[in-house]
Amino acid sequence: MENFEVIHEGGKPIKAWIKGVPLEDVARQQLINTAALPFIHKHIAVMPDVHWGMGATIGSVIPTKGAIIPAAVGVDIGCGMMAMQTTLRADQLPDNLLTVRSDIEAAVPHGRTDNGGKNDRGAWGELPPSAEERWKRMAPRYKAITETHPKAKAFNTGRHMGTLGTGNHFIEVCLDEADQVWVMLHSGSRGCGNRIGTYFIQAAKKEMERWFINLPDKDLAYLVEGSELFKDYIDAVEWAQDYALENRKEIMAAVLGAMRKTLPEFAVTDMAVNCHHNYVARENHFGANVWLTRKGAVRAREGDLGIIPGSMGVRSYIVRGKGNAESFHSCSHGAGRAMSRGKAKKQFSLEDHAKATEGVECRKDEGVIDETPGAYKDIDAVMAAQTDLVEVVHTLKQVVCVKG
Repeated sequence: MENFEVIHEGGKPIKAWIKGVPLEDVARQQLINTAALPFIHKHIAVMPDVHWGMGATIGSVIPTKGAIIPAAVGVDIGCGMMAMQTTLRADQLPDNLLTVRSDIEAAVPHGRTDNGGKNDRGAWGELPPSAEERWKRMAPRYKAITETHPKAKAFNTGRHMGTLGTGNHFIEVCLDEADQVWVMLHSGSRGCGNRIGTYFIQAAKKEMERWFINLPDKDLAYLVEGSELFKDYIDAVEWAQDYALENRKEIMAAVLGAMRKTLPEFAVTDMAVNCHHNYVARENHFGANVWLTRKGAVRAREGDLGIIPGSMGVRSYIVRGKGNAESFHSCSHGAGRAMSRGKAKKQFSLEDHAKATEGVECRKDEGVIDETPGAYKDIDAVMAAQTDLVEVVHTLKQVVCVKG
């Protein structure tokens, strides 16, 4: 039985895994606008965590032939998740986890101050040797990209390697169903990826003006395959996606190092996942080679391991893909926001947030109200809507959460 609904209003069909979860009108219109573009291949797939996003709908999977929409990839290029299972058990953790959280916060720069300038607490003042080594390996490709496109160069490049960022980025210590301890984190390509994304989104908009192409939404501006700009964008976006992977590895190493300071001796198992959920890749679907943009979606080919986090007060899931062709081998990337950050700040009190995050060692101040569990969709409903896309391998419940 088909588990998706079909929305068809003029353009290519939209196949949406939204049974039991809401689809807001503004997100629906975004999807209809995208589906009307002439280079969409077959249909657009929509994940159950779908919601309106700047540039393109979050929770959408967009296959294209001959063009890419930079705003659909977005500015947090390569944003994604990493999780590792450790040999630690729940009964080896201290009753008070504040020290664990404080050690992690001290080991990984997070947040943002000084408008991202030299005194930014979310960047390194002096790069640690491991982060510097990772940056050195990536610097030559970055130099080539930014020499061709100087305006794509960011101020924070190496200084962001191994740093968390802001918003919904996080580091968590979790327990699985067998009380095994996991470390899970969410981050992307930081300042340099943001700058690359912003630059090429503007470049695509200028191309539309140059060729007098009118779109229902200016954020759907695209780059045409075969053009010099398209080639340069692919080089830049692939570099940013590689940066994001390395960034997560560096953060993970720092977190494990911080935990080893006070916790009993432990190792990591071979159960580890490092996956993007904001990216574009060359893939083959329905017999054609396409550019597949996953905007808030995780690759879920048969056997692929992925991570679907809930909010900071509920469960997260390690999943295995079922290889559903209709979803372009994809699944949701999280619970998905139920409301804007501004609305969440107005609707929820500190008391609400403290109650929703009871039992989790985390920030309970006004700075994280926009990330409170009530601002997100019901993760159980999201998981129920995609049983034909993934199977659950592990269920994780966080006991420590560090927010950017």
